[in-house]
Amino acid sequence: MALVLAFAVVPAAVQPTAARADNPIVQHVYTADPAPLVHNGRVYLYTGHDEDGSTYFTMKDWRVWSSADMVNWTDHGSPLGLTTFSWASADAWAGQVVNRNGRFYWYVPVKSRATGRMAIGVAVSDSPTGPFRDALGRPLVENGEIDPTVFVDDDGQAYLYWGNPNLWYVRLNADMTSYAGSATRIPLTTAGFGTRTGDANRPTLYEEGPWVYKRNGLYYLVFAAKCCSEFIAYSTAPGPTGPWTYRGTIMPTQGGSFTNHPGIADFKGNSYFFYHNGALPGGGGYTRSVAVERFAYNADGTIPLINMTNTGAPQAGTLDPYTRQEAETIAWGAGIETEPAAEGGMNVGWIDNGDHIKVKGVGFGAGASSFSARVASGNGGGTVELRLGSTSGTVVGRCGVPGTGGWQKWTTVTCPVSGATGTQDLYLRFTGGSGYLLNMDWWRFAPGATATAPR
Repeated sequence: MALVLAFAVVPAAVQPTAARADNPIVQHVYTADPAPLVHNGRVYLYTGHDEDGSTYFTMKDWRVWSSADMVNWTDHGSPLGLTTFSWASADAWAGQVVNRNGRFYWYVPVKSRATGRMAIGVAVSDSPTGPFRDALGRPLVENGEIDPTVFVDDDGQAYLYWGNPNLWYVRLNADMTSYAGSATRIPLTTAGFGTRTGDANRPTLYEEGPWVYKRNGLYYLVFAAKCCSEFIAYSTAPGPTGPWTYRGTIMPTQGGSFTNHPGIADFKGNSYFFYHNGALPGGGGYTRSVAVERFAYNADGTIPLINMTNTGAPQAGTLDPYTRQEAETIAWGAGIETEPAAEGGMNVGWIDNGDHIKVKGVGFGAGASSFSARVASGNGGGTVELRLGSTSGTVVGRCGVPGTGGWQKWTTVTCPVSGATGTQDLYLRFTGGSGYLLNMDWWRFAPGATATAPR
């Protein structure tokens, strides 16, 4: 599971140089096609993964992230890839996960090895972070089209929608891995999906990437519109199969990627719009990055115009430093990568002198007395500087990390902390000699004698 860091090659183009923003929400890998799912007080975000330096939609696996506050995102790695489906050959494109009866179903488009056409597969897991397995050993449905989205109505009936250039649906059975009847093509009328000019074969704005949900009795179908470049538009209907009425633009064409892909979720009393752009260094139409904005519906249920920002959504709460936090829980990072850890989960690695991690809105309360971290180093180690506010901010502690004899030979180090009080942005800044310094699996502060951990 461990990667030998000495032989790792990490393209510098992926790495941002300054923690100037909180969007895109992941900086150490290119991500696309966001699909949020709220479960047990966290937002789980399922994304595609653009390979570094891609000149096409070169995508081999999917990634999972989660957050309790919309700004600090935990990297859960890749629990699903093309190799999960023995019948798939390429193109791990835009999918979605839904939770039903305690199981998590991931619907994805992949190319069928047997036919060379795009097909929709379904994987299943007992956990939102996987691992996922192929639920069928064959496609769920195959007609050469892409971008599945699944919606479960209040009456328990589930619907699978997908399509480019058309828009299709089937009624899924309760097992979520089979369906009743045959696929139905939704009429793409200009009344339902807007008017496109200049392409006789595509008279409406609908292009791809449908996202279906229900709010206050109204059904919403959000989609990528008019290629290329795409913008995000939406339609509404009184029922899950229509008739649809076009409502207009949500997000105009912006952001350095000629595609876009919507995902909408409500979390802690607010609504959030997920999308992708090409905002990271080296980014573009084939090297995309997922971002998020908070928004509020208009009084009549319509969705306002939402623009891309590099600020992102405001933090929903604070992060508790007195419980174990995974090192791969990051608001913004520079220079780092992640990998599977021998002790389980993921760890942060590929750390050079001057690299850093920002953790936003850490609630230190009356004050912390010490800091502990689970670390490893196959080199000579280094130092973890604990800074507040910025990479050049006040140092409240320094933890030395020794060489441990291997990048997956773990030990716990502890150092005293002074001056970490209130709610602060925490920067873990790594210093040392040349070459990779250390890996970090998790960290935790201890409250001072007069401080108590927030509840």
